[in-house]
Amino acid sequence: MNETNAGGVRQRSVEIVVPVYNEAHVLADSIGRLHTHLEESFPFPFRITIADSAGTDATWYAATDLTLRLPHVHAVRLEEKGRGRALKHVWNRSGADVVACMDVDLSTGLEAFLPLVAPLLSGHSDLAVGSRLHRQAAVVRGAKREFVSRSYNLLLKAGLGARFSDAQCGFKAVRADVFRALAPHIEDTAWFFDTELLVLAQRNGLRVHEVPVDWTDDPDSRVDIVRTAVDDLKGMGRMLRSTLTGRTRVPAVPRRTSTPQVPAARVTTPATVLPTGANTHLEYAS
Repeated sequence: MNETNAGGVRQRSVEIVVPVYNEAHVLADSIGRLHTHLEESFPFPFRITIADSAGTDATWYAATDLTLRLPHVHAVRLEEKGRGRALKHVWNRSGADVVACMDVDLSTGLEAFLPLVAPLLSGHSDLAVGSRLHRQAAVVRGAKREFVSRSYNLLLKAGLGARFSDAQCGFKAVRADVFRALAPHIEDTAWFFDTELLVLAQRNGLRVHEVPVDWTDDPDSRVDIVRTAVDDLKGMGRMLRSTLTGRTRVPAVPRRTSTPQVPAARVTTPATVLPTGANTHLEYAS
């Protein structure tokens, strides 16, 4: 991602993490679509990282195959499950200026990705989230999931004073330096990770940008709604206690500085010649 614009200035870059668990049946199609979209329409250097969280099917083999076929795809395998754990692992180690995530089913329309990360690349905001509950969002999903989502976000507003509208949409981005400052204070390794990140950001005066999204429910979603809801309620209780005791205050959170960049065609600096057989795409984490 070490690329420069036409004036020789290093462009800001983005790493997109796609957390997966037993998604071999959809991985190639989804990552192929995402890669094509970004190559054709995204004006900044990027990398896509597939984060396989202890999958038991052929997902890891599909991921490694994609790293060989697509130039901007990277793969990481973790030995423990957890969406939050996967994001934390990759985001903490990223060399990009902005780190982002999206669900492997690509339920969120990809045309919203540039509006999601642009305020972070320009220095306007610290975090950005896709919102399915924004008045301009276009959402297709069942009544049960709609009720659960709206109820959860109402509880966040009432219990934690949340000012963001949709904590659970798997379409988010954050400045990498900001995330590294907040990461040690994020305890959850599963689905509450997103909420915890947003609440910590709000408690520390960071600016959260919301983007209305087009979103279509995936009927094959692996999310256990009841278990996730129970875990989320426990997480809310823990965060409320942390707020009351002042433990959500994070010292030395990096403050944004506005440094606008005009997107230009990507010009890659000459690549380093690696020894035969060297693999820059794969990582295996314990």
